[in-house]
Amino acid sequence: MAKNQPRIIVVGGGLAGLAASVRIAEAGLPVDLFSMVPVKRSHSVCAQGGINACNEVARQQGYSEWLHMDETLYGGDFLNHQPPVYEMTHWAPKIIDLMDRMGVPFNRTSEGQRDLRMFGGSLFKRTHFAGATTGQQLLYALDEQTRRYETQGKINKYEFWEFLWPVIDPDTERCVGIVAQDMRSMQVRSFRADAVVMATGGCGVVFGKSTMSVICTGGAASRCYQAGAWLGNPEFVQVHPTAIPGEDKCRLMSESARGEGGRVWVPAVKKDGKWHPHPDAGKHPNQIPQSERWYILEEKYPKYGNLVPRDIATREIFFICQQGFGVGGGRMVYLDVSHLPEQTKHKLDGILEIYEKFTGDNPRQVPMKIFPAVHYSMGGLYTVYTPKPDGKGMVHGDPNNMMTNVTGLYAFGEVNYQYHGATRLGANALLNCIFDGLYCGLGVANYVRDHIKGTRAVDLPPTAFDKAQQQEENKIKRLIESDGQSNPYELHQRLGDEMTDSCTVVREESRMRQAYDVLRELKAQYKNVRLSDTGMWTNQNLSFTRALGDMLIYAEALLAASILRKESRGSHYRPDYPERDDAKFHKTTIAKYDAANDQPILEYEPVPSPLVEPRARTYGKVETGEANATDQQKQPAAAR
Repeated sequence: MAKNQPRIIVVGGGLAGLAASVRIAEAGLPVDLFSMVPVKRSHSVCAQGGINACNEVARQQGYSEWLHMDETLYGGDFLNHQPPVYEMTHWAPKIIDLMDRMGVPFNRTSEGQRDLRMFGGSLFKRTHFAGATTGQQLLYALDEQTRRYETQGKINKYEFWEFLWPVIDPDTERCVGIVAQDMRSMQVRSFRADAVVMATGGCGVVFGKSTMSVICTGGAASRCYQAGAWLGNPEFVQVHPTAIPGEDKCRLMSESARGEGGRVWVPAVKKDGKWHPHPDAGKHPNQIPQSERWYILEEKYPKYGNLVPRDIATREIFFICQQGFGVGGGRMVYLDVSHLPEQTKHKLDGILEIYEKFTGDNPRQVPMKIFPAVHYSMGGLYTVYTPKPDGKGMVHGDPNNMMTNVTGLYAFGEVNYQYHGATRLGANALLNCIFDGLYCGLGVANYVRDHIKGTRAVDLPPTAFDKAQQQEENKIKRLIESDGQSNPYELHQRLGDEMTDSCTVVREESRMRQAYDVLRELKAQYKNVRLSDTGMWTNQNLSFTRALGDMLIYAEALLAASILRKESRGSHYRPDYPERDDAKFHKTTIAKYDAANDQPILEYEPVPSPLVEPRARTYGKVETGEANATDQQKQPAAAR
């Protein structure tokens, strides 16, 4: 390719980044792909359960792309934007066909059709899967396509490089490249590009422990935010109901376990028609008879049972443990697949092996002990799109689609706030990532080819690039030379504890304000941080400590937005404001960084509803066991 040909940078080697790279290369433009890890080790590899789409088998059940869209909006408590969701769900069957042709080994029925499993938030089988390692199979297939374009010189991988800052041209205020660091040699360089696509995932490490990989700090999004990009709905973070609690991190037990028939229960005894904590709650689960097992989700939500959306299942598990029903009286419940046929268990081998490896128990024979854990970021970088006149989708190839407020800077996948609203439905994440890359990647190529105003990045003077690079080198110098007393890992532990206690399952204003004050204190202590490793070769202490500063800034926006959203919607549950308030808060939270005062400025933007009017979100709850419910649980179902 010509040396001075326009280039595009993609940051993030997961599904969204690979799909975008392939689509842009296919459009004839070269791509520089940056990833902190080898792309086959990106966090997308951890996705387990499946990917949603309507196929002919689902259609025979009465399912449709429209119903998929409606489920997504209903699950997101109507905070998602409807044209992008319409487009994504109507493209979903094409994406499955494409991935099938790429060689993804989807499970199949005895007739040779792609098999489907149940997943949360739906009464239809509409989730395609490859055992319990669907994300890995999709990632490997897209990596093969990336390698094909790599051999043709159209994609250039920068693995083990960390994104540090977007370069913004001061004259045109458009993004024209990035600054990045080689994580081995510690070299800092600026790279020119006519567009930059951020595909860097979620911010789970802000909460200390989560099901996300330890590189999912939200640092890249925070750096864009500090550089002038806005955040959209940063307060919305999903807590997955089923994970293995761990000392280092939490490990996901996929929703596919419940989709295949797994059941959530706690030991309990029933007296006078009411459930009470089991007198021997630590007894071996296989010795507890059926009459002493409370299947809480099946009883409270008979229509959906164990497949209610994640926010609802999470709260029920959290509250039930709070009342003393947890295993051994602690903070765990049982997720039971031991009763399933061996053929069904075989479909879950990927996750059952993980459980056995990290606990020593065989889940094929003994129920698993699980508890909710932070899992996904619905919020992220604020983006825009160009809707069709009737609202049914977006204009294909429009350069506006999923561009941030910074011209030339895009956000795809989990770091993009558009698709999931207040709660993401299981198996929509893989779809969202691939859809963003394939559908919106064309818009990036069109922007670079036809819509850039002014000088291309390759011809710009070096001033902005040198300034951004010097800024990052100065940050490194300050951290390396700091002789302060604060331990970055202790600061991170305090951050995680505060965020987990104040801003996950239940969000009480007094506790959030307390956490906000602690956060300001941690930011002050961060200025006095000291590294244990001051070398300049593969210095992970430096990388983590730098990201900690960015996590503190992102966490502040997340907390501030949570405090101001005085309602309950999806994963954002406020016992002091238990009702959903569409009049005041059917709106996107926009966070803008005030660099002068080092704090977020929050604004709100109405969410249009051109296709589906918001309605109460109940999932057919029945009020059983009233005597067992806390005051929090007795709130109207629409608010929960």
